[in-house]
Amino acid sequence: MSVATPVRPRGRAARASTVPPAATRRKHPGGGFWKHRALYLMILPGVLYFLVFKYVPMGGLVIAFQNYQPFLGFTGSEWVGFEHFVRLFTEDTFFVLLRNTLVISGLLLLFAFPMPIVLALLLNEVRTTFLKKSVQTIVYLPHFMSWVIIVSIFYVMLTIDGGSINNVIVSMGFEPVPFLTDPDWLRPLYVFQEIWRGAGWGTIVYLAAITAVDEQLYEASELDGAGRLRQTWHITLPAIRPTIIVMLILNIGDIMELGFEHMFLVMNSLNREVADIFDTYVYTTGIVNGQFSYATAVGLFKGLVGLLLVVAANKLAKRLGEEGVY
Repeated sequence: MSVATPVRPRGRAARASTVPPAATRRKHPGGGFWKHRALYLMILPGVLYFLVFKYVPMGGLVIAFQNYQPFLGFTGSEWVGFEHFVRLFTEDTFFVLLRNTLVISGLLLLFAFPMPIVLALLLNEVRTTFLKKSVQTIVYLPHFMSWVIIVSIFYVMLTIDGGSINNVIVSMGFEPVPFLTDPDWLRPLYVFQEIWRGAGWGTIVYLAAITAVDEQLYEASELDGAGRLRQTWHITLPAIRPTIIVMLILNIGDIMELGFEHMFLVMNSLNREVADIFDTYVYTTGIVNGQFSYATAVGLFKGLVGLLLVVAANKLAKRLGEEGVY
């Protein structure tokens, strides 16, 4: 018996048979980058921002373990280990700062965090487009004001010397209320200012999440006789729950990071006992008193606590069946 020899393709068929399939072709290393160069250029400013202002300054955290002297630099300054951290935890001011920071952060989570959600749900129920856009514009405006302007507005309204609110109180036969100097009024005033400035801007995220809800769900619920309140409770809120969880985790991570500017503007010598927080303490010790290493240790402590809180809150969200941040 003769074995048939395979016939080899010739010409164009031969050349086609030698070309590897698309899946096995070798791609050029820079081909994907050049193809999506426009997208990479769009994210370049954000990447540069985080590199320059977030990651590069992390190298300066070494001075938290040094007795840093500006003229000696990082390499010439004396290493002291955890001396500044021991000082932070053993000083009497630590528990005062911790109490003030946690109390104000808790009030913000309790009152300020839900306000954008409530406002977004209310705006979603407005059916007149012109009215809805007008209300959105009005509630967004305070976000674009600096804290100096906002605190100045409240000062003009609440001061004892000619403030409009106190003028009304006095005209009703009552004594003027020292809103700006009474320690009992600092926290409510601080929380109210945070809500007034940030609630409108915070609705953007939740309104965007609400727009992704399928309209057929609302139509089906109307056929079943559900009103707007039940639709909000059983459709809208469950739909935006992942967004709420993510924002809650991020807010929990900022418990120790209240910000310096706002509190510094409302703080004075009469309410300092409840107004002094870690951010103002860092400014006083680091910038005013020149204790750079100690102030850096306080800031590093804040950052580590925030990181641990984010990780713990994210794990808790995962165990409860939510997506979490990562």
